Amino acid sequence: MKIIILGAGQVGTSAAEMLAVDNYEITLVDTKAEHLRALQDRLDIRTVVGSASYPSILQQAGADDADVVLAVTDRDEINMAACRICRTMFNTPT
Repeated sequence: MKIIILGAGQVGTSAAEMLAVDNYEITLVDTKAEHLRALQDRLDIRTVVGSASYPSILQQAGADDADVVLAVTDRDEINMAACRICRTMFNTPT
């Protein structure tokens, strides 16, 4: 199962850690490159640096092929926009 997690804060990081252990294909999206690099060094995940509200970033993360997207950034407006974009442009469950 391919899962995109938007936001690498406490919730997103915890979700990535738990799901990566269960061998899900995880892509984590965040604007903080150094934080993503540290996570990628210790977890078997893919990362994309950028804003979760940009369609091009979501496409780069694989939204057109994902089974589900978890929007857990610290900004509700970005979570809502990202979910709407994933649903309308990529037909991805959120």
